[in-house]
Amino acid sequence: MSDESDVENGKHRDDAATKDSPIQDDRQPSDLTRSDNDEQGTDDVQGRTRRLLGKIFWTPPWCRYDPKSPPTFSIAQNVLFAFAGAFTVANLYYNIAILNVLADDFDVSYYQVSQIPTLMQAGYAVGLLLICPLGDLFPRRPYTLILIFFTATLWIGLCVTRSFNVFLAISFITSITTVTPQIMLPLVGQLAPPKKRPLSLSIVVSGNMLGIVIARILSGVVAQYTNWRNIYWIALALQYIIFAALYLFMPAYPSTNPLPPNNQWKAFCKAYPRLLFSILELAYKHAVLVQAALISFCTSTSFTCFWTTLTFLLSSPPYSLPPTPIGLFGLIGIAGIFLGPLYAKYLIQPLKVPLYAVVLGELVNLLGSCIGTYTGSFFLGGPVIQAFCLDAALQITQIANRTAIYAVAPDARNRVNTVFMLFTFFGQIAGTAAGNVIYDKHGGWRSSGSLGVAAVATSFLVVAARGPWEQGWIGWGGGWGRRDPRAGYPQSQKEEREKNGAVGDRPADAPAAEEAGTALETRGDRLSVIGRARSAAFTRQLSHGSDGHAMYGEDGRDLR
Repeated sequence: MSDESDVENGKHRDDAATKDSPIQDDRQPSDLTRSDNDEQGTDDVQGRTRRLLGKIFWTPPWCRYDPKSPPTFSIAQNVLFAFAGAFTVANLYYNIAILNVLADDFDVSYYQVSQIPTLMQAGYAVGLLLICPLGDLFPRRPYTLILIFFTATLWIGLCVTRSFNVFLAISFITSITTVTPQIMLPLVGQLAPPKKRPLSLSIVVSGNMLGIVIARILSGVVAQYTNWRNIYWIALALQYIIFAALYLFMPAYPSTNPLPPNNQWKAFCKAYPRLLFSILELAYKHAVLVQAALISFCTSTSFTCFWTTLTFLLSSPPYSLPPTPIGLFGLIGIAGIFLGPLYAKYLIQPLKVPLYAVVLGELVNLLGSCIGTYTGSFFLGGPVIQAFCLDAALQITQIANRTAIYAVAPDARNRVNTVFMLFTFFGQIAGTAAGNVIYDKHGGWRSSGSLGVAAVATSFLVVAARGPWEQGWIGWGGGWGRRDPRAGYPQSQKEEREKNGAVGDRPADAPAAEEAGTALETRGDRLSVIGRARSAAFTRQLSHGSDGHAMYGEDGRDLR
């Protein structure tokens, strides 16, 4: 209903109330004038605020969204997102290789300094749960820029503080907002053409993993030859470079669930709790999402168990390696990271079914884990082979699982990614904590490595519990064929399927629907095309421009 209608209806209600009630409006003309002035003042404040935000988040003309000619996802954007993800993820890992140096500089014990990575992991989990889902609510460009700018500015405190407690607090807060790679990944899954999606995702995932490796190596080298604070100054410069690059070249894309233009704060307060609750609903509704998340949990457990205990193995007899060679051991992982796009192009895409690629990745994982675990205590080549295989397995399974889950809820890709990454993160914690305890108190390298082998074996049970075409939680409905058994239907079912948005003999979740830019949603046991009226409403959305107008439909309606 328009504002004019609201005013008119309100006028009629006031007239009726005046007739029926003996109580008259005893306000003086000055009071009425003051009330009108207050409303006008409020409108002026909102207008000034909107204009200020428009100037702050001014979008270059070449980045603005044109509904008539939406921006295409290019390889340059893919590389930009990978670069941004790499040196944003790195923020979490600079401290790991220099914990002993930090302990000496802040004059604290090793136990106290170990709180830094623990708090940063906890902060990252909080960010995944509370910050990432908002990527489905807010426009991605300004939201991403705000998070990066906030993180970079607060990071200055880590470079200059002399207080260990302040260092802990800032580390925790910055790790909460260091979740922008997990906002970019769903965006890549949305924008990349279906045929190129595995390759596009592999480039960004490879960038994120490269950031982990670079952070460990770079911080160790810089801390050994200069002051440890220099690595934090370098990280600060990199974050502002990322902010500038995204500001200049990240296109403005419409929000998938925009807030209405009026009463935005009230609408946000109502929408945000529902947004968080919907994360649980997504896990409850989509069995393929839970299956992918559980597989990622097992893979991450094996991965972090190996890398956490590897330092203990290499620094002890018979190897007794110094810190620098141990840090450079991470270079083995870089080879596997750069092979990620090749895995996507020549392994995942030809297999066509993501679950097949998951099985292949876990077989590589199991082979490497067995070799490294049971030969590593006397043969240095064992951990080398295991490091390469674990990186390859993580790449293959991550890309395949992400390809599988990005079709389940197109309007909620950030929340889908939140479910997936929370399980991944919990697997990392489990591998780190359990691996250290088992290595220290229950038999050393072979015992901790056996935990990784058991985690990989568990992932095969998760794969075997549900076939690639099964619509329920457990079962093998549709078999294990490469072709979706729903691809052809009897003539009697075609009319019903067309009502649900499917076309011809093609299933409703066929890639052609995605190539046409049509959104998909789950209906019953299959994916269906969302009504064109809603798709048209989203097409009418505009991007933030120099005048600061918001990303809503041209008619100002709540498009949700």
